[in-house]
Amino acid sequence: MANRRTTFGKLQRERDKKEKAQIKAEKRAARQESKGEEEPAQAPAGDQDALLDALADLHRRFEDGAISIDEFEERREQLTSRLVVD
Repeated sequence: MANRRTTFGKLQRERDKKEKAQIKAEKRAARQESKGEEEPAQAPAGDQDALLDALADLHRRFEDGAISIDEFEERREQLTSRLVVD
């Protein structure tokens, strides 16, 4: 018995996923380029706890489905860029 071919709908969904991933990668690359041009100010050490709390809250909201993956990744990148790494 021969295998069934994939449906047009499935092929279209796969193309849409690839296109969305490519757009996302381009946006990420553009952010990295602009980030290299202007360095964001690092948060003071006292603010680190507040940033970590905000990050934990962001993760909870994402797990609950309150925000989309794109918004989550953007906000997470903003918060982590402000963290001071020792």
